[in-house]
Amino acid sequence: MINKIEVSWKGEMLFESVAPEGSVMIDAAEESGGQGKGLRPKAMMLTSLAGCTAMDVASLLKKMRAEVEDFKIEVEANLTDEHPKFYDKVKVTYRFYDKDFQKDKIEKAVNLSVERYCGVIHMFRQFAEVTTEIQYIVQ
Repeated sequence: MINKIEVSWKGEMLFESVAPEGSVMIDAAEESGGQGKGLRPKAMMLTSLAGCTAMDVASLLKKMRAEVEDFKIEVEANLTDEHPKFYDKVKVTYRFYDKDFQKDKIEKAVNLSVERYCGVIHMFRQFAEVTTEIQYIVQ
């Protein structure tokens, strides 16, 4: 399967990325000539990673009948100092919010995403050390 997007210049450092499913704006930081009107490319990479595993986990929790009130994913990444700068260490934190948790099913869903289903995490592993953590927040 071939995926295709098109990026169009909108002036200065602003670009629009269009895919069949929708579009997103890309912009540089103000100190690099941008206006802050879109995500930066490296932030989009982290967003892709979080979005990929989030969709896996949501789907798996539903199938396992272990849904939670809410969950959030935080991705922290270390950017190397030398050009070309890239992420060499990435930490993915899964935060689940509810009154009670089926921890075994939640951990299974996260592990299935991380180890088997999330292609973006697999891509990141080609250039970065990826670690994960699960947190449970009682509401």
